[in-house]
Amino acid sequence: MLKRLLKYLALFVAAIIFVAGIWALFNRELVGYGWQQLQGQLNIIRNARDIDKILDDPLAPDSLKARIRFINTVKKFAVDSLGLKESKNYTTLYDQNGRPILWVLTASEPFEIKAYQWTFPVLGSVSYKGFFIKEKGLKEDSLLKAKGYDTDYDDVSAWSTLGWFRDPILSNMLFRKDGQLAELIIHEMTHATLYAKSHVDFNENLASFVGEQGAIRFLTARDGAGSEKLSQYIHSKEDYDLFSNHMLRGKLHLDSVYVHTDTMEIEKRKTLKAAAIDSIIVNLDTLSFFNQERFKDIYKFKKPNNAYFINFVRYDAMKKKMKMLMDRKFKGDIKAYLVYLKGKYS
Repeated sequence: MLKRLLKYLALFVAAIIFVAGIWALFNRELVGYGWQQLQGQLNIIRNARDIDKILDDPLAPDSLKARIRFINTVKKFAVDSLGLKESKNYTTLYDQNGRPILWVLTASEPFEIKAYQWTFPVLGSVSYKGFFIKEKGLKEDSLLKAKGYDTDYDDVSAWSTLGWFRDPILSNMLFRKDGQLAELIIHEMTHATLYAKSHVDFNENLASFVGEQGAIRFLTARDGAGSEKLSQYIHSKEDYDLFSNHMLRGKLHLDSVYVHTDTMEIEKRKTLKAAAIDSIIVNLDTLSFFNQERFKDIYKFKKPNNAYFINFVRYDAMKKKMKMLMDRKFKGDIKAYLVYLKGKYS
């Protein structure tokens, strides 16, 4: 009986290995990409330093220790007051030596603001692709451009592994002001708390919304409702919202241009597309920012394209509706709102 069971087990394992081998054979590109990402992530993990050791190190700068303690305070607030998941994230520190370490590629149809989709196991369909090796991303960026897609390729300051690894504090994070750093930590903790498969826009909008609202509540609780740091953060957020809403209106304008030029020749469509984007840029001057220098000359060296506009849809387009729902149905309680969303997207 035991021999028969062992025989069936061996056949079962062999079948799994065979199927996995066939899948890998037909998905060599995906397997290769996954291996590169795993290597990049493990390299960071191996070279990250435990923050407890830094805090106990008499040679570590007091300024560094203060930023680490600040992040610990943000984490505790996020768990206790916002209902975010407690984890081992941000218990290590990786020194970037001032250099970017991850780049993200987004692509769009040339005459429709529609994201190119990559499909990954577990994550499902994703409208962006990350690279720890810049040149690898540039190669894929070039291939997509050759196929006619608009692309946007740039470095990012943080990411979440959704609990697969222990996400480290990245040294470049520490240069942010208190409000922006709190927002970033809460943003990434939101990803680790709730992730809806194949719903990238929802995931990123939710993390942005909770990150911003959470940062306001954290600064209010720590520094007081009339504090300078809270005031600075709110002014910065209001400026960004003004800018983002302008770009989202620009996205709708481009949608209209693409619909109305659908039957025109390609070169004519390109001309009208460029003119529409130029008008969006020029009209930035009509906005009254608290800090008028913040977005000055932002497009001096690189003009936006369809892929660039996707970023605003991905991170900002749903935030207003999320706040309205949270305020109306849960009386502004972020913790209750997240419990509701977990049930909806579980």
